[in-house]
Amino acid sequence: MTQTNITSPINENHKRNSWLWGFTPQTELWNGRLAMIGFISAVLIEMFSGQGFLHFWSIL
Repeated sequence: MTQTNITSPINENHKRNSWLWGFTPQTELWNGRLAMIGFISAVLIEMFSGQGFLHFWSIL
């Protein structure tokens, strides 16, 4: 039985959760995570305040 070395496709210097600038897969992961946090925050504001997001901040 032979052993094979399995290596990660991501370089050691470029971990999945590292904060990198530019057009990289890590940037897209962080963009998606922050968008999900923003969306959930807007939904929770509407649920608990009974107002829309823009009305809550007195924009409309």
